[in-house]
Amino acid sequence: MKSITRLCQSKNIVTVNGQFPGPTLTAREGDRVIVKVVNHVKYNVSIHWHGVRQLRSAWADGPAYVTQCPIQTGQTYVYNFTIIGQSGTLFWHAHISWLRVALYGPIIILPRRGGAYPFPHPFKEIPVIFGEWWKSDVKSVVNHAMQSGGAPNISGAFTINGLPGPLYKCSAKDTFKLKAKPGKTYMLRLINAALNDELFFSIVNHNLTVIEADAVYVKPFKTNIVLISPRQTTNVLLRTKRRHQSATFLMSAQPYATGPAAFDNSTTAGILEYHLPPNATNKIAKLPLLKPSLPAFNNTKFATKFTEKICSLANSKFSAKVPLGVDRQFFFTLGLSPCSNPNNTCQGPNNTMLAASVNNVSFVMPNTALLQAHFFNRLRGVYTADFPANPPVKFNYTGNPPNNTMANSGTKVVVLPFNTTVEVVMQDTSIIGAESHPMHLHGFNFFVMGQGFGNFDPKKDPAKFNLVDPAERNTVGVPAGGWVAIRFLADNPGVWFMHCHLEVHTSWGLKMAWVVMDGSRRNQKLPPPPTDLPKC
Repeated sequence: MKSITRLCQSKNIVTVNGQFPGPTLTAREGDRVIVKVVNHVKYNVSIHWHGVRQLRSAWADGPAYVTQCPIQTGQTYVYNFTIIGQSGTLFWHAHISWLRVALYGPIIILPRRGGAYPFPHPFKEIPVIFGEWWKSDVKSVVNHAMQSGGAPNISGAFTINGLPGPLYKCSAKDTFKLKAKPGKTYMLRLINAALNDELFFSIVNHNLTVIEADAVYVKPFKTNIVLISPRQTTNVLLRTKRRHQSATFLMSAQPYATGPAAFDNSTTAGILEYHLPPNATNKIAKLPLLKPSLPAFNNTKFATKFTEKICSLANSKFSAKVPLGVDRQFFFTLGLSPCSNPNNTCQGPNNTMLAASVNNVSFVMPNTALLQAHFFNRLRGVYTADFPANPPVKFNYTGNPPNNTMANSGTKVVVLPFNTTVEVVMQDTSIIGAESHPMHLHGFNFFVMGQGFGNFDPKKDPAKFNLVDPAERNTVGVPAGGWVAIRFLADNPGVWFMHCHLEVHTSWGLKMAWVVMDGSRRNQKLPPPPTDLPKC
């Protein structure tokens, strides 16, 4: 625990090695990574290496009660994995309760020695991590929400590299500053570590070139505004102006929000300032401060256009291995709905508890890890392998909901044979209100085949799928009142979590798991667990 002061208030937060944000993990493609985690705090802890494929190393993936029991107070666990076929920006974060509000940090995967970026090497590379600062104790916030049945309170501020910036009270000194040289190219490694908010980001009077998303190179395109969902990463090139500037420039981020619940509609900002020439007499404090103009919080038109620009590089060196055939098809409806009311104090719609579900199943976390139950064939009382491939009832998903909208709860999974090619269409629903859902799949990258608004049409929409250079990601935003189709090859044995990365939705049950069976060859099987695997 460490005492940190923000917004005129000091509070103790959980940190890694006393750092907030946490330390940067830097490795090269092909490196073996070993991280020893010792839990010195009163909370159970687990760490997820977000976006790392974890090929045949599911025991190191990190989500509590999915691939491991949490690391209890006083316990130690060594995460051991090899980075295979990946380079770029990812990040690590706690994967239990809402501890990830402060337990997070960058993962920078450099190309193999002798390798190179598919663009000119930048002058400097800088992580830019968006997060949140909560005045209240976050664990108390989520516990109250789960008990009351209503939405949780909102954060006090957004942050850039842990600092709120000059637009918040008492925060002029708590501002991230990027001091730049004229005529240079900087690579900004953007990471959205916020719990519940997609974010727009811009640097006033400067264009950005998007060159990577979720540690996959993309066809470069220029923009003055970036949209980044929770747990997504985006690398951009910033080319500074040729001459010294007699101004300082705000770099700002504020939310893109589509749902019916309250959200933190504030703006975090850092400062881009140019090194002054040696003979300059101006003082930085006297230079004018220029501010960017960001889209309105509900500007879905811009969000859609930005997302559609992201395409795989898909060249001879960085190919896009898009699955053209499909073995298993799934249609998942996502959204919020009421569930049964176990008490008389519920603050959800019509005095019910709010729930979130996939195909009307609100996922219940087990008391032991799913992966252990699978590996040792001790499934009874842990999970059932009957997660529905389609919603139980067809209805107008983006129109008026049916009369019975109560969600059912359960710990259900989908079992896949090794090397199954999977297509999943994820459809937002408007039972309580249409809302964007940033969906993350552990253990795999997937290709974003297509997306649209309204109800998915299985007869017409597949003809529009991008089979040439679709975006390859680990987290994708399902459009509010729309759908997205993804494909992936189930070539990684283990149990893999799939969930909404709006933290409140995950807490309410918008999650499920895939069980990928071993293949026939030795290198297609999951090895036994390490001896120090935590016990529940």
